[in-house]
Amino acid sequence: MDWDFRTLLNRPITSRGEPLGQERIAARTTAYIYGNILALAALIPVMRSEESLGVAIVIGTALSTYIAHTFAEGVGESIRNDRQLSGRERLDALRDSVPILTSAVVPTVILGTAWINLFEPRTAQLIAELVLVLRIGSTSYVISRLHGEKVSTETHIAAFGLAAVATIIVALKLILTH
Repeated sequence: MDWDFRTLLNRPITSRGEPLGQERIAARTTAYIYGNILALAALIPVMRSEESLGVAIVIGTALSTYIAHTFAEGVGESIRNDRQLSGRERLDALRDSVPILTSAVVPTVILGTAWINLFEPRTAQLIAELVLVLRIGSTSYVISRLHGEKVSTETHIAAFGLAAVATIIVALKLILTH
């Protein structure tokens, strides 16, 4: 089977060989943005000498948010459908929330580089924060792909806008909760 990088990036989004559908794509995109914002908010107040605490905070935030988000989405879906969810629907909800967990992977690895002295703790933290802001901004490219649109100037502007809004949300969270 022949393939190239462009084909790989532009293939339809599927689950178990079936097209995912707008609802589930939207749920995964929401989880992706939400997870990245919360991981960033958890990471910012970590002090320089607390890199191990930073890893624990980011992982703990992602895991607790994943559980809470999946539970809340399941309750909401039960209300929308006016019935109990099937086992398959519950499993789908778990899978659709996985982007929350994946939001912690890269920052955790980057923070872990401070343990092996690859980066100073503060440098690792700044890199992890930057990566999360870039991940949030990159959502505009994913949305363009999902709509079958080519990347345009508007896509780039939206990326900067998303990153700016995410940064403002994190700043508000920090001001209101810390």
